[in-house]
Amino acid sequence: MPFGLCNAPATSQRCMLAIFHDMIEESVKVFMDDFSVFGNYFDNCLNNLYKMLQRCKDAHLVLNWEKCNFMVKEGIMLGHKVSEAGLEVNKAKINIISKLPPPTNIKGIRSFLGHGGFYRRFIKDFSKITRPLTKLLEKDTPFEFNDKCHNAFKLLKEKLTCAPMIVSPNWNLLFELMCDVSDFTVGAILGQKYSKNFHPIFASKTLNAAQQNYTITEKELMAVVFAFDKFRSYLVLSKTIVHTDHSALRHLFKKQDAKPRLIC
Repeated sequence: MPFGLCNAPATSQRCMLAIFHDMIEESVKVFMDDFSVFGNYFDNCLNNLYKMLQRCKDAHLVLNWEKCNFMVKEGIMLGHKVSEAGLEVNKAKINIISKLPPPTNIKGIRSFLGHGGFYRRFIKDFSKITRPLTKLLEKDTPFEFNDKCHNAFKLLKEKLTCAPMIVSPNWNLLFELMCDVSDFTVGAILGQKYSKNFHPIFASKTLNAAQQNYTITEKELMAVVFAFDKFRSYLVLSKTIVHTDHSALRHLFKKQDAKPRLIC
């Protein structure tokens, strides 16, 4: 599927949506001042590209030529490699991250987690892996980059260099959602099985102090709610199978005297 990647500097997303209002999702996708034009085959993409350029001309919209790529089958957009096969991490960014030395202060920790967190959807148990590092960001915690921090730093870089590809979903197939929780983190995996492979997208978050005091049933249910909220754009109007290792969740709908938090 050929497509084009363009950039219109100093243009708001609202303005872009107004200009391409009737082309959104059919032939154009917009994010802030970046947008892509696509088609199912070459002539179709060429026709959509012509319509887009004509619309830019009519709206006096100036494109950044250095950031434009036309009629390509893959390209870098929003820090990701986009192609017909799916979505991948930008290898150039990953190479830079893989060469970073261990952080020596809080600023270095924040910078590393920011760069790594940009690709957290590609990494299983991201919050669990980075737990030793995020603990250093807590208030009144002395900076001590110990062995656990070194191992987390090294493991995250390894995970980034071999991150899987995220493929486009098949809307005719069921989605499968796997949820789990630990003492400090919540994790979820959304995926589909086809072509004899399971194609995942990962999500995770660190629990706050109040959530860490929840009962195990409350935590497990919170993991399911977090997963549905995180992957809402995939799951709305879609059939989904939820996998959990906490069987008590199946009986909550029959329980009339459940806690308000569980009912909510």
